[in-house]
Amino acid sequence: MALTGDKKSQEVRGDFREPGVKSGARIYTGALVCLDGSGYAVPAKEATDLVPIGIATHGVDATGLSHGDERVRCRVGIFRLHNSADADLITVADIGAEVYAVDDETVAKTSGSDTRSVVGTVYDIADEGLFVRIH
Repeated sequence: MALTGDKKSQEVRGDFREPGVKSGARIYTGALVCLDGSGYAVPAKEATDLVPIGIATHGVDATGLSHGDERVRCRVGIFRLHNSADADLITVADIGAEVYAVDDETVAKTSGSDTRSVVGTVYDIADEGLFVRIH
């Protein structure tokens, strides 16, 4: 319904997200974190149903716990990640292109024959490494 007067809107800054962790998942500090098809946080991996969340600010071990018993705080933004190799090596020509999750610290140029999820875009490649905007 359209507004018919002033409204105070609630703002969420979006610097951090804190999803529930999937039962049995082990997420390390600094890991690329995604939601899987169940809607719970897992470390990034080769899978086609992942939605990127951010980089874990602390580690969580949900071994023996139920879905959502633990939460993981993730920072949203641009981060240095490991680059793949060979045909999946990301170069300066790929700045602005989508990248795909290989594992919780590595991204690739291709979907690996439709086995990987998009987790961000190439922001920059510098002497320090590959920088990816997680989205």
